[in-house]
Amino acid sequence: MQIPLIQIDAFAETLFEGNPAAVMPLEAWPSNEVLQSLALENNLSETAFLVPHATGTAPDEEPTQPTYDLRWFTPAIEVALCGHATLAASSYLFEDVHPDADSLRFSTRSGGLTVNRTPEGLLTMDFPAEVPVPTKVDPRIAEALGVEVLEAHRATDLIYMVKDAETVRTLSPDLTFLASLPVRGIAVTAPGDGTEFDVVSRWFGAQAGVPEDPVTGSAHCQLAPLWADRLGTVELTARQMSPRGGTVHVRLRDDRVLLSGRCVRYLEGTVTVAE
Repeated sequence: MQIPLIQIDAFAETLFEGNPAAVMPLEAWPSNEVLQSLALENNLSETAFLVPHATGTAPDEEPTQPTYDLRWFTPAIEVALCGHATLAASSYLFEDVHPDADSLRFSTRSGGLTVNRTPEGLLTMDFPAEVPVPTKVDPRIAEALGVEVLEAHRATDLIYMVKDAETVRTLSPDLTFLASLPVRGIAVTAPGDGTEFDVVSRWFGAQAGVPEDPVTGSAHCQLAPLWADRLGTVELTARQMSPRGGTVHVRLRDDRVLLSGRCVRYLEGTVTVAE
């Protein structure tokens, strides 16, 4: 069995920026063991696997809208939602498979997701919002981060708020301790005062098997409601301050979050797997 492999930098304006994702289009689903092995071999924070949707369209969409089943795997686990790999998968489909389309539909573990493309090439994902709830600051986590933590919140991830962007940028946490925590990931965030961004963050993978993710779309589904309430606006420009870095344009709309960004293709190849 030969499987195309396309590696794409998502939430990137130039090559070597943003978050690299592998995109692997399939004709049908192999076993979960094969999918997990491919993701481990790719050794990127996520691999997106695509299969054309059985009916070719979602029930509530026009038949002309291309529709795919989409799954995401880190090197360690399958995840329920991944923003940057969805952006990368959409970029591949728009460029190589559906060049005349301006909208795509995905069926996923998190429900139906839509991605739209503007004439300028900006891709916008429509994701479910997740409202974090306040929780106590765990002193062990604060010690592992090595900075003063002002507040803690919990959704899919733990969200720890610190005082400023420079604190986020210079974090050097104990990754071994963070990886032992019973949570998908730890997001550390602050207002973007003194930068060109409204909000800044970094994200450490804990159980996801990703020590630090360069840009994490799904984390912004949690950060958006938190910061929209505090800053009094539903539109935010967010910067994930990992060493690679990436920019996410965020708009909160009711119980949905619109995440926008660009992609740059890095490589194309073919993987041969025994039948």
